[in-house]
Amino acid sequence: MGNFKLVALDMDGTFLMEDKTISVENRKAVKAAAEAGVTVMFATGRGIPNVLPYVEELNLQSPIVAVNGSEVWSAPGKLHSRNMFNPELIIQMRELALKYDTWYWAYSVNGLFNKERWTNKVWDEQWLKFGYYYEDEPTLNAIRERMIEWGEMEVTNSHPCNIELNPKGISKASGLRQVCELLGIEMSQVIAMGDSLNDVTMIREAGLGVAMGNAQDSVKSLADVVTVTNEEHGVARIIEQYILS
Repeated sequence: MGNFKLVALDMDGTFLMEDKTISVENRKAVKAAAEAGVTVMFATGRGIPNVLPYVEELNLQSPIVAVNGSEVWSAPGKLHSRNMFNPELIIQMRELALKYDTWYWAYSVNGLFNKERWTNKVWDEQWLKFGYYYEDEPTLNAIRERMIEWGEMEVTNSHPCNIELNPKGISKASGLRQVCELLGIEMSQVIAMGDSLNDVTMIREAGLGVAMGNAQDSVKSLADVVTVTNEEHGVARIIEQYILS
């Protein structure tokens, strides 16, 4: 067993099965890790309302990195930090979505907005993340290049057909660094697991960065270890190999 004190898990495509359930294997592994004195937590692009049901199902009291790092919770129900977009940027990103006729969504503190349900009170919301989804690669690339040119946000994805945007400097790694400070540990004592570009920062900075077998190729190329897929309970395999054995 290494000197790992924290396991940070992406949810979709990593910890969860494709049907968004928790496998028996992963459930047992998380429980065993906790019993071994290792903190297991989620580091996800999801907003906190879509994280808490899983936290409750597993009876976790650990920190949470939500919305790709825009929120860090020291424990369920205990907000530690929050980073938000200038609403003007949200307006500009939505205008670009309308120009290209893409699906778009955005997380605010008050909930999830999207193409079918938007708000006329953009300046009244506290915005955490914006996203695009489009299956036409050239169009998606054009939007991505524009976002990079603006230079005012972190540009990642959670799926090959989407783009996810957070305030500049905000990522799962920035969230995990805060968690490490809270727990009094180093990033070298973290195992981070994921499958998409929004996981790259934490995979690169963790003591052990793990890409899932179903991860995007660019994520696999940057990881220390590539495990089996989420459907094959890759999380359980890594916990068994690096925490329990």
